[in-house]
Amino acid sequence: MSDEQNPIVEEAKEHKPKLQTPPGFHDILPKDHEYFTFVKKVVRHRARQAGYRRITTPILEFTEVFDRGIGDATDIVEKEMYTFMDKGGRSMTMKPEGTAGICRAYIEHGMKELPQPVEFYYIEPHFRYDKPQKGRFRMFWQFGFEIIGESDPALDVQCIFIAYKIFKDLGVEKNFTLQINNIGSQKSRAKYVEALINFYTGKERSLCENCQKRLHKNPLRLLDCKKEDCRILAELAPKFIQYRSKEDSEFHQSVKEFLEELGIAYIENDKLVRGLDYYSQTVFEFWDAETGAQNAVGGGGRYDGLMEIMGGEPTPAVGFAVGIERLIDNMKKNNVEVPSKDDVQIFVAQLGDLAKKKCLRLIDELRDRGVRTIGALGKNSFKAQLRLADKFKVPYALILGITEVRDGTIIIRDMSKGQQRYVKMDEVVDEVVRLIGQDNLDMYSPGEIVVA
Repeated sequence: MSDEQNPIVEEAKEHKPKLQTPPGFHDILPKDHEYFTFVKKVVRHRARQAGYRRITTPILEFTEVFDRGIGDATDIVEKEMYTFMDKGGRSMTMKPEGTAGICRAYIEHGMKELPQPVEFYYIEPHFRYDKPQKGRFRMFWQFGFEIIGESDPALDVQCIFIAYKIFKDLGVEKNFTLQINNIGSQKSRAKYVEALINFYTGKERSLCENCQKRLHKNPLRLLDCKKEDCRILAELAPKFIQYRSKEDSEFHQSVKEFLEELGIAYIENDKLVRGLDYYSQTVFEFWDAETGAQNAVGGGGRYDGLMEIMGGEPTPAVGFAVGIERLIDNMKKNNVEVPSKDDVQIFVAQLGDLAKKKCLRLIDELRDRGVRTIGALGKNSFKAQLRLADKFKVPYALILGITEVRDGTIIIRDMSKGQQRYVKMDEVVDEVVRLIGQDNLDMYSPGEIVVA
């Protein structure tokens, strides 16, 4: 009995699970990669203009990097980290955010000896075991900027401004509102936290389950809970402005004045605290202009105490991160079209072994000249090859058959007009470059690489 006739085999086939991405993970298909590529290009351009250098930290870090850096009472550490024991019995975590790893790298590699401030940017995937929903994934991409080694409100605004410039380059700057707050130094925040605890004590029954836990672990997070009863209490709670020191208030005032100088609109939000323990002084987020915090695209702030928590010397720093998937959703919402360098420009069709050999060299020469070229070397029929050329929507096809090989010619076919003409084989590359246009060539020059 063959496998096809075996009822056990048939039953196994029926119950075999369909292979697909895990919940909260997604494939980035070629069409979406056009958006990703464009976003990365804009980020790199703005980073180079401003003197930022790219850094990449490992996807896996020792769990302590995030326990210390993010704070063990945060939602990320308590609920959302992908943590496991490796074969050496060490606790490892897939990074849920970028800043803690960058601070670890700054300390480990002695970057305090570099000219300060040190300015970094990154474009990386991150991982959080969060509830999947529109715009929120368990593997998600972010770009971020960090300025480490100096404390000045002008640097906080520089971070905000570079984000604004990137949003403008991508055609989405009007989709977001800038929310800002100042949560003070560690000393003034400690006084405020004590006041919050005193206010909420005795009101625990009115809090949601999460906020009941936060009350003694991370009281500042009580202010940004989205549950209605918690929001009502947050409105009645003490305001941080009452506990800011003179220095905090002056720092915050300077931030606002710099923003106004640059013409950046902002909304003061005294409940904005951010979800991570390491923030101090300035915090900010970019909220969806229509739906608010629920669809925030990113944010950041100052984290002057983080280096010391991570085991380094006290070092001021500020930074931000933006979710690329949410950014792309906003670009699509605005019908932003991105330039694509993936479109094929020339299709080479051939018939016969000798023609196929000639095409191998021709295709390579065209690609070296910057022409995006493909050839259906595995297909034997001209008709099938030209149907494929239509599917790729190429402007021109080159056709080489037995007669053309003998005569040293090749046919250039204009696919939109259905017209064709003969060109000498040794002139065809120059002619194609002329037709495509110098500005449309995809050039890469190995000569740019200098070997010392």
